[in-house]
Amino acid sequence: MLDCGTGARRLGFKLIGGKNRELDLLFSHFHMDHVFGFPFFIPIYSPGYKVRITVPAFSVDEAREKIARYLNGVYHPTRVRELPADVEWNAIRPNKTFQAGQFTARGVQLNHPGGSVGYRLEVDGQSMAYITDTAPFARPGEGVEAGEPPTKAEERIIEFLEGCDLVVYDTMYDLGEYLEKMTWGHSYPEYAHAVCRAAGVKTLVLFHHLPEADDDALDALEAKWSTATEPRVVLAREGESLDVRG
Repeated sequence: MLDCGTGARRLGFKLIGGKNRELDLLFSHFHMDHVFGFPFFIPIYSPGYKVRITVPAFSVDEAREKIARYLNGVYHPTRVRELPADVEWNAIRPNKTFQAGQFTARGVQLNHPGGSVGYRLEVDGQSMAYITDTAPFARPGEGVEAGEPPTKAEERIIEFLEGCDLVVYDTMYDLGEYLEKMTWGHSYPEYAHAVCRAAGVKTLVLFHHLPEADDDALDALEAKWSTATEPRVVLAREGESLDVRG
């Protein structure tokens, strides 16, 4: 499970009662839209469940504290130390490889105010990456989108994504919106596609849609990218399941 937005409540109810009672939750960063759902994620209130929580931090204590600020008796009546589930806290740093359940995982530093970490997960020869909340790694007119050699920062993200079967990438803005909000830490489809093409990604999933984007806007975005290749492009939808193999 990657991040814990409002959809975590519905997912938690879906998971309860299943055979799997061990869950892995990886946080990219701690802006509220990525943490909102954690206090309402039912498995953490369920005895007999083990929830391993991985947090970008320098220590286990810091990892716990970054989440505990949302469950401290002030913003939510329950405190982290009172959770009935068996919660295990793990701190990770970018570029370090670690295990998340059955997955081999690695993090990469992204370009977002306050910091954010993307993840690459691999199992049984298949791979996916989660690149959320990041601005481009080059200025307009530079780097791979402009047909130029990649910047040093682009080289790092391209290496990280190399050969991925599926990449979920922050494409909150269109180009015009990005140019107006370049310091806000989000990207746009043309840039994501250029980076993924350079990395040899098979499928790009456009996600982190602008909250104001209605169905018509998203339908238009989907139509615009429906014929894209190398990589092919799909739009993220609530509740959707995707086969990493395409």
